[in-house]
Amino acid sequence: MVKFALQFKASLENLTRLRPHGEDFRWFLKLKCGNCGEVTDKWQYITLMDSVPLKGGRGSASMVQRCKLCSRENSIDILAASLHPYNAEDSETFKTIVEFECRGLEPVDFQPQAGFAAEGAETGTPFSEINLQEKDWTDYDEKAKESVGIYEVEHRFTKC
Repeated sequence: MVKFALQFKASLENLTRLRPHGEDFRWFLKLKCGNCGEVTDKWQYITLMDSVPLKGGRGSASMVQRCKLCSRENSIDILAASLHPYNAEDSETFKTIVEFECRGLEPVDFQPQAGFAAEGAETGTPFSEINLQEKDWTDYDEKAKESVGIYEVEHRFTKC
């Protein structure tokens, strides 16, 4: 069992506390089998709400799948306690926002989509349903009378 951290980097304009919103937030990943090296060709998503029992009564995971190439059963679990917001002071630096516990596979790519939330840095104005699929997002904070945005979104995975 290996842990992988998803590290996030972006340039935040007048925003803070960028985070996945809710237990139904979908983490879209591409996964690689640790046995044969096969990488999934389609994006697969997992959520905190998902819980699938592991074979042999060894607990549960967010997703259990069988490799299409070698038929090995692999699993990945979101570690809820590892979820951290990306704050204004983190802007333009890589920061771990979530960790995954993996058995027999590893995440190799992440596609941010809808479901992020953030707050105005000065006003606390809530912004929900932020979609980062285009790697950029902009809006306007009425309270502060200034534009807000998320730019140049990047990510990487590291072993914990």
